[in-house]
Amino acid sequence: MDMSSMTMDMSSSTMTMAMSSTGTATAAASTSTGMAGMDMGGMGGSNDCKISMLWNWYTVDSCFLASSWHNTTTGMFAGSCIGVILLTMSLELLRRTGKEYDRYLIRKHAENVIPAPAAAATAKNGDDKGALENSMPFNQGTVHSGSFRPTVLEQAVRALLHMVQFAVAYFIMLLAMYYNGYIIICIFIGAYIGAFVFHWEHLDVGRRATSASQEPTVCCA
Repeated sequence: MDMSSMTMDMSSSTMTMAMSSTGTATAAASTSTGMAGMDMGGMGGSNDCKISMLWNWYTVDSCFLASSWHNTTTGMFAGSCIGVILLTMSLELLRRTGKEYDRYLIRKHAENVIPAPAAAATAKNGDDKGALENSMPFNQGTVHSGSFRPTVLEQAVRALLHMVQFAVAYFIMLLAMYYNGYIIICIFIGAYIGAFVFHWEHLDVGRRATSASQEPTVCCA
């Protein structure tokens, strides 16, 4: 009887240990599954967002930049495409604005440094050919050497325009990193329309560089 009791006790202990090990393994598997689910949810978004780090053509349920930018319908995605086009066009507008502001500062400086009426009067009275040439307005092709430093306020405006341009370009870069074919095509379309509209400038004969070659980079700087 004693041997039988000992055998039964050992069998019971073995079964208890086996059940405990099985329960621990099951709990560990559940925990790892839950963590994996959380990781996938973080990649895909809490609202079933479709996000891929490879080239894709997602439309419905695509998300950009934040979970609140969730395209639940085709119409919402079309609106997002239009918004991306307008955002890229605004970048070209900011570039043109920066160049026009610099041209304004140069014209302002030229008017202050070179008084055209006084130089013209001097040329007329003294028949000074050099003074007559200096009396020509700055915007009529005359090349004036030298440089000047903008005031603090003028430089603050220039820095503000550069900051806004940098921020818009950075957001465009982030949108492109979603590798959505439609969004990338919209970026290209916005760049084309923006350049066509906002960089349609007069090309001065005799200038060594056009506005296109004066850009620091083609993309997002």
